This record gives sequence, C-alpha cells and structure tokens, in this order.
Amino acid sequence: MKRNIIVIGGSGQLGQCLNEVVSGREEIFNYIFLSRSDLDFVSGEDVKRLFEQFKPLYCINCAAYTEVDRAEEDLDRAFEVNEFAVKRLAENCLAYDTTLLHISTDFVFDGNSGIPLTEDRPTSPVNAYGLSKLNGELQIQQVMAKYYIIRTSWLYSEKANNFVKTMLKLAQSKDQLQVIYDQVGTPTYAVDLAKVIVNIIKNDKNVYGVYHYSNEGVASWYDFAKAVFEFAEIDMKVLPVTSSVFVTKAKRPHYSVMDKTKIKSVMGIEIPYWRDSLNFCIQNL
Repeated sequence: MKRNIIVIGGSGQLGQCLNEVVSGREEIFNYIFLSRSDLDFVSGEDVKRLFEQFKPLYCINCAAYTEVDRAEEDLDRAFEVNEFAVKRLAENCLAYDTTLLHISTDFVFDGNSGIPLTEDRPTSPVNAYGLSKLNGELQIQQVMAKYYIIRTSWLYSEKANNFVKTMLKLAQSKDQLQVIYDQVGTPTYAVDLAKVIVNIIKNDKNVYGVYHYSNEGVASWYDFAKAVFEFAEIDMKVLPVTSSVFVTKAKRPHYSVMDKTKIKSVMGIEIPYWRDSLNFCIQNL
C-alpha cells in the first residue's frame, strides 16, 4: 500500500512543478496536491482534519505569503501564514510522525556577505517577509526533529508568474528595459528544485536539518534579464541600474548567493548551471 505525501500549496509555482515531476512516473508514494480551495492553510482545524484523513509519511509545504512589499504593511497576514500556520503544521507533523519538508528563502539573510552563504551563517532579515519566513523556520526547529528546511532563491519556471515570464511579457510592448544590477544571487529553475525534493524523499536518508538549494553560478537581475532575451532570441536593450532607481517598500538583500556544498555532499546530487536550466525553460515556453 502506497504511503501518502501531502503537498500544501499544490497550485503554486513549485507545487505545479512537483506535480509535473511525479505525474506519469512509477511512484512508490501517493502524492496529494492541495490548493487554497482544498485547504485553508491558516485554519488549525482544517490542517488537523487533513492529517487525520491522510496520515502522511511526508508533508511538503510550498505555501507561503510571498508578496514582499505588501508584507511591510500586511504584517498580521504575513506572520499568520509564514510563522504561526507553519508552527501548527509542525505540531501536526509531530503528532502523526510525519516528516516535514518546508520551503524557505534567501531573504532570511541581510545580503551584506561577500561570500556564498552557508546554512550555519547568522540570519538577519532586512524586511518583514524575510523575518516571517525565518520565524517559521525557528518554529519548526522548536517543535520537531524530523524536518528538512530548504532555502531557495529567485524561483522561475513555465508555471505561474515569475521574473522570466514578466520579462517576456514586457518584450511585447517595450524595446528597452532598466534592470537592477546591484542585487546578486542565483536564479533557480523550480523543476530542478522539485526533482531534488522528490529525490530527498525517495532516498530517505533521514539527515534532517537546513539545506540551501539554487542552481549553480552567480547572476544579477540584469544578467538574468539579458540571458532571458538571449535565449528567447529577442532584440531587447537592457540598461543596468542600481536598486535606488526602483524605490520599494521592502528592502532587498544585495547579496544572496547560497553555498550548496551541504546538499550536494549529503544528498549526492548534481546541480545544473543556472544558464543551462534557463535555456531549457525558455525553449519549453
């Protein structure tokens, strides 16, 4: 009999990519994808009923409040989703001996480092979104032991709304764009991350803790945009500008390149170079 794996946030970008990765393959688990219409994530009763019904071996949490600028004013909602709902989820996981695989973010760091960020580097978020996600991590760590927290960055794919699709859409009406060059990180193809999640569960090594995952390499948003138009064969003039040109409510970290040594060595995975994955994605689009 197949054991259940529930995916919360199943209709979001990563959830859709996970669904694509596991569908049509011979799976030893029964993946159950839950959208907002299936589950009120912040309702403790809804989550409790979910665990009573499915008694999952794993819970993959892709649900989050991700509107970075809006979170500065919508504090109650951001922390309700990213911290307190996550705490209740961890409590249910503990009660049902379910392993939690939770997606977090590079925004738990302040962006002042000049070297790739390891999992044990001190956290210091510079905005409300980052703080709410960090608090969610801490709640998990206080409640339970059987968890994987995967911090990732700059997610894009063929699904949902993301930077790549925004650039391609803007190209339909503009012949010139200004893009920030003083924020540096690594674009991450959500399908690559989904494959890693599936492999972690299949291998079941029980090496719990915090892990970093993004594609390999380093890029600014300017580099990212240039590569999008290059691979899409679109003649677009891209002008590099500093982040001061675009005033936002929430401050962003200037440097969020993550060190992936731990996940590569422990999980035995190879990570694709960001330009290779981006090219693959754009050819699919």
